[in-house]
Amino acid sequence: MSNTLRVTRRMGLRTVVAAAVALPLLTTASASASRRGGHRLEVMTFNLRFASTAEPNSWAVRRPVMRELLRREAPHVIGTQEGIYQQLRDIDSDLGPHYDWIGTGRVGGSHDEAVAIFFDTRRLAPVEHDSFWLSDTPELIGSNTWGAAFPRIVTWVRFRDLRDARELYVLNTHLDHASQYARLRAASLISERIARFDRALPLVVTGDFNAVAHQNPVYEAMLGAGLVDTWDTAAERGTLYGTFHGYQPLTPDGDRIDWILVGPGVTVHRAAVNTFSVDGQFPSDHLPVQAWLSLA
Repeated sequence: MSNTLRVTRRMGLRTVVAAAVALPLLTTASASASRRGGHRLEVMTFNLRFASTAEPNSWAVRRPVMRELLRREAPHVIGTQEGIYQQLRDIDSDLGPHYDWIGTGRVGGSHDEAVAIFFDTRRLAPVEHDSFWLSDTPELIGSNTWGAAFPRIVTWVRFRDLRDARELYVLNTHLDHASQYARLRAASLISERIARFDRALPLVVTGDFNAVAHQNPVYEAMLGAGLVDTWDTAAERGTLYGTFHGYQPLTPDGDRIDWILVGPGVTVHRAAVNTFSVDGQFPSDHLPVQAWLSLA
C-alpha cells in the first residue's frame, strides 16, 4: 500500500470513529444549538492562503488572527481551500476539541494543498465521504487533464445532523485560477456528481471558484445544477466586499469569487462577507463568506 493511500485511509478511519462517538450526543448538540441562536446551520467558505514563512503575512503572523476569527464565529461547517497539512492541523487545534476535519491533498495524502471540510462534532457526524479529481479521470489521485495550473479536487461529506438525525451533503472545492476551460469542465463534472447524490437530502456547496458571480459561465453552470446562490437568496445580507483582497484595501461591492450554494429545501436566513482583522492584519488574502441556513 502506498503512503498516499495509507494517509488517506487513516483520515477516513478517524472520521468514522468521530461519527461513532458523536451519535449519542443529540441532547448536547441541541443544547449547543439553542445557545447559538436556534437550529440554524452556520456555514463558512474560506480560502485560507497556504501556510508560508515568507513575510509579510506569514502563517506565523496570520495564525493568531485566524484563530480569533474562527473561535468568534464557530461555524458548524467550514469549507476550506489551500490549506496544507500542518496548517490544517494548526486550525484543528485552534478550533478546539469539538471540531474534526476531512480532506486529502490535491496530489493525495498529506502532500500539497487540500480542500478540507471542518465540522462541529457536537452538531454533525460524518456518515460517508469521498474525494474526486477535476479531470477526465476523477478517481485517479492527482490527475489533471484539462490544462489546469494544478490538479484540482473535490471533497464531499454526507453528514447526520445530531439535532434531529436528518442528513445533508456538503461539497467543497477550489477551481483553477488560470484556465477558464478547466473551470467550465470542473463545473460540469461537479454537476454530474451532484446528480448522483440522494436528491431528497439538502446540499451545501462551498468553494473558491475563481470566477465572478453573475459574470462568468461557470456561475451559470453551477446554478444549472439546481443550486442557488445564498448571497442572492438570503433574507438578510451584510455589506458586500470583493472576496479576494490580496492584503490590499478592501473593495466595496467588489467581485465575489468565493460562494456558498445550496440545493432545494434550504432556507437562507443571512449571508455575510466577514472582514475581521486585527491591527490591519487579515487572516488570509481572501475574506470568508458565511451563510446561516435552515434545512427542510
